[in-house]
Amino acid sequence: MKYNLLGNTGLKVSELCLGTMTFGGKGIWTAIGTLEQQAVDNLVKTAVDAGINFIDTANVYSEGLSEELTGKAIRNLGLKRDDLVIATKVRGKMGNGPNDQGLTRKHILSQVEGSLRRLNTDYIDLYQIHGFDALTPLEETIDVLDGLVQSGKVRYAGCSNLTAWQLMKALSYAQYNRRSKFVSLQSYYTLAGRDLEREIVPVLKDQKVGLMVWSPLAGGLLTGKYTRSGETEEGSRRTTFDFPPVNKERVYDIVDVLQEMAKIKSSSVAQLALAWLLHQQVVTTVIIGAKKPEQLEDNLKAIDVTFTEDELKRLDDISRLPSEYPGWMLERQGADRKAE
Repeated sequence: MKYNLLGNTGLKVSELCLGTMTFGGKGIWTAIGTLEQQAVDNLVKTAVDAGINFIDTANVYSEGLSEELTGKAIRNLGLKRDDLVIATKVRGKMGNGPNDQGLTRKHILSQVEGSLRRLNTDYIDLYQIHGFDALTPLEETIDVLDGLVQSGKVRYAGCSNLTAWQLMKALSYAQYNRRSKFVSLQSYYTLAGRDLEREIVPVLKDQKVGLMVWSPLAGGLLTGKYTRSGETEEGSRRTTFDFPPVNKERVYDIVDVLQEMAKIKSSSVAQLALAWLLHQQVVTTVIIGAKKPEQLEDNLKAIDVTFTEDELKRLDDISRLPSEYPGWMLERQGADRKAE
């Protein structure tokens, strides 16, 4: 297992991160997973034994139950808290009141206490806003996160699902007002969906912000379980929760290539899809989740997969985004001013 620096910090996180969306299964989250404590303990142990030190959860996952199960697993397994990097999130609806959601000072201060309690920890390593809140000034959100960092309840602040302009505005405000900056962005990125490369990846590289990838297998489409004929394995997630949205015909073209490579390399399609992400310079860590131990064990083998230059080019060619303005103009106009 390799360990990468999280953004422009000295904090090292494993290149694979254990996602906990399958923990609990309460409310709308039953479509993702319904793992109970013993199964959760087994997954956490398998991940940690493989070298993973990074665990990602959120207050909304199973209405707080995911955080509870994660915290109990750490205690049940006798893991040393300081050996782990625990990340959670805030923004989503956590009650029926008008202020039980969003990124206001009131909601964040309330929810950080709830997350600390459920996780049974004194601090959160990475506290992430789970998306953009159009009703709350970004300055208010950054100010309260900075206060949490200063207090020690939160070590670093991060964000998720922001546009390039939202991220840049937040970073600029923090820099010029001496507030804690977002050190990472958690986003959807995969061979099946490379939209991030248009505007966000250049910002991440320029501003030295870490990238945490969610749904690296495109909601299961890059596992090889789904075929162009429409046949799927029983219990497959996409049959009950068809998300994230993708161009499925394009995905099937990608899967065709992955299946061919998988046979040659004696690997699984999922391993190759994950390994492609690990070969992308901008990626800090890839979040993997599982319903079954064998799924996690298979995903963990992705760190051992290597590609030749020709193989990477083939995957790039089959999954590359079509050109859009202003990208094609910037490429054409800037050809004479590229850094050597």
